[in-house]
Amino acid sequence: MSDDPLGLDSFLCFAIYSVTHALNRVYKPILDELGLTYPQYLVMVALWEKDWQTVGGIGERLFLESSTLTPLLKRLEAADLIRRERSKQDERQVLIRLTPQGKALRDKAVNVPACIVEASGTTAENVQRLKSELVALRNAFDKSAT
Repeated sequence: MSDDPLGLDSFLCFAIYSVTHALNRVYKPILDELGLTYPQYLVMVALWEKDWQTVGGIGERLFLESSTLTPLLKRLEAADLIRRERSKQDERQVLIRLTPQGKALRDKAVNVPACIVEASGTTAENVQRLKSELVALRNAFDKSAT
């Protein structure tokens, strides 16, 4: 840790930012095999957890605005992994569902989390502990920002 309060090594945000870049470099070749970018992978994971979600619901889950999410969804639809359709109850809402190909992709992606744990050089338990601490930190920042 730097003694300089404005030194990059002093910044929590920079440590998280640089870890994110390193993590994305690990994910890239793994996700390339699935034909997905990291944001597309997150959308697919959200849909594998629960199919038939609204764009707003997916955006809430992933902390993404619909303006960011819509182009991702269009590319996933063009790849025949999802379908977008207007809700019959409320035409303002767009529902997202997995196609058979989107559902089948889950079987190819099931080992991705284990690959990430392996690349971390630590145990699954340590990764889980760190993730829990980061989620608590995110929640504290969210609470502080409101």
